[in-house]
Amino acid sequence: MKKIATKLDGVYIIEPDVHGDARGYFMEVWSTRNFEELGLHYDFVQDNQSFSSQKGILRGIHFQNNPMAQAKLVRVNRGAVLDVAVDLRKGSPTYKQWVAVKLSAENRRMLMIPRGFGHGFRTLTDDVEFCYKVDNLYSKECDRGIRFDDPTIGVEWGEVRTELLSQKDTTSPLLDDSDCNFVYSEEEK
Repeated sequence: MKKIATKLDGVYIIEPDVHGDARGYFMEVWSTRNFEELGLHYDFVQDNQSFSSQKGILRGIHFQNNPMAQAKLVRVNRGAVLDVAVDLRKGSPTYKQWVAVKLSAENRRMLMIPRGFGHGFRTLTDDVEFCYKVDNLYSKECDRGIRFDDPTIGVEWGEVRTELLSQKDTTSPLLDDSDCNFVYSEEEK
């Protein structure tokens, strides 16, 4: 398993070791031992999966406020997405900066997103199965979103099918108008 740093501290591309032959392939998606050897220490407590039927669907930018913030390990089982992580930690050297990574069933990459970051993706193909592990349970009370097109963040999503956005994603506030409660700490370095 390989860990690749992005421009955002704590956000990593994970490339699993894939063992294949004429029959197909095998890979470990999650192993506490392998992740700890990479310096990543997470206790995942919930697995989630979504399905998006059409290319151009956008989901995000989502997060859960403290005390129920979530780290996420995300990947694609079928199809491809442009996956985005946004630093939402006030006071962070990379506050409001974002990184985008193509995740697909073909490249088998995963993205590790720590607490304090927003997350979203846009489908690049039809019939996308998106899977992710989280280290905190879902909390309706702490569930939040910010506008995918917030101009102070400026994510370059590409072609978005706005008619396919959820109500949550069309009514989410801009970050500056939200109650996002993430604050950067020097201890996170």
